[in-house]
Amino acid sequence: MSILELGAIGNFLAAGATIGTLLYLATQVRQNVEIAKAQFGHGLTQRLYDRYFLTAKDKEYAEFIGKDWSSEELEAVDRVRISTFTVMVFVDLFDVYDKVKQGLVDQKHLDIRVHMLQTGIFKSEHGKRSWLFWKATRDQEFIEWFEREILHASSKGFENLKKEGLDQGPALNFHRE
Repeated sequence: MSILELGAIGNFLAAGATIGTLLYLATQVRQNVEIAKAQFGHGLTQRLYDRYFLTAKDKEYAEFIGKDWSSEELEAVDRVRISTFTVMVFVDLFDVYDKVKQGLVDQKHLDIRVHMLQTGIFKSEHGKRSWLFWKATRDQEFIEWFEREILHASSKGFENLKKEGLDQGPALNFHRE
């Protein structure tokens, strides 16, 4: 066997090794993406769990959530708490929306938030003012999505709850007009 033939065999083996290495790296990258998606998803689920747990555990927080947020008789501290709660909702929604768009989390994480927000939190004056403030921070695509999926759909969602008699109880009081 000549040196040229040995060189050709060496090049062939090197090409095979390169292809094998690239396939291995592609598999590793795919696995890392799946792990990252799972971690993001877990974090998003944990956020909701923490809010639910706090409502169940903390009587004062549960009473706050149970208030009629459209009432004219709210104390100044409640107005501040409502504003802060609404900011939290927006930050969470923006984060989830962006991560879904980037393919980093499953659509279900956004769907559950949309479902909760469609019950009417943004029909209150506090919600409307918050949206007008935060609207300036988002692109047109998000604005159209939010107004279609949450603002306009919230009227229908709350009306459906009313028809079924499910608009009562502390968990939904803050969603009333």
